[in-house]
Amino acid sequence: MSNFAQLKDLVMSLEADFEKFYDKGNSAAGTRVRKGMQELKNMAQTIRTEVQNKKNDGGEAAPAAKAAPAKKAAAPAAKKAAPAKKK
Repeated sequence: MSNFAQLKDLVMSLEADFEKFYDKGNSAAGTRVRKGMQELKNMAQTIRTEVQNKKNDGGEAAPAAKAAPAKKAAAPAAKKAAPAKKK
């Protein structure tokens, strides 16, 4: 849950810069907002990946069972995607 706390802290730390940029037209604050939003994007992607991995793990035996059919399904699709040579 610490990721969520970090996310909230980042958003709250940007509040003053948002006000300075939008209300007062301070362009330096806009730069800080853009930098903070990039950090937010990266943090969101990290959290998203962690959630997906945790969801997929579910149990210790389940990931191996789920992984095998996915690999089998991908192989025929790759064969269909290859173009045939024309004479």
